[in-house]
Amino acid sequence: MSKTQPIFDYTDESHGIMGLMGVCGYGAYAYKKRGKMSTSVFLMQLRVAAQGTVVSALTIGLAYTLVKDHLLKDNKKD
Repeated sequence: MSKTQPIFDYTDESHGIMGLMGVCGYGAYAYKKRGKMSTSVFLMQLRVAAQGTVVSALTIGLAYTLVKDHLLKDNKKD
């Protein structure tokens, strides 16, 4: 009987999950040290920072893939 392959490979998502845990940990720490800032303002700033992190990660990943596929590609045919 043939071995079936999983539909999704979750090895690449582990970095994103670690980043999420880091941002959540930082948010919990910073929430305690926010001073007189209201909760809604703090959460809005945290949301903007998290969205910036996601956009940066996507941009870096896309740039890496483009460089790897197009600039560092060997022209040798096997």
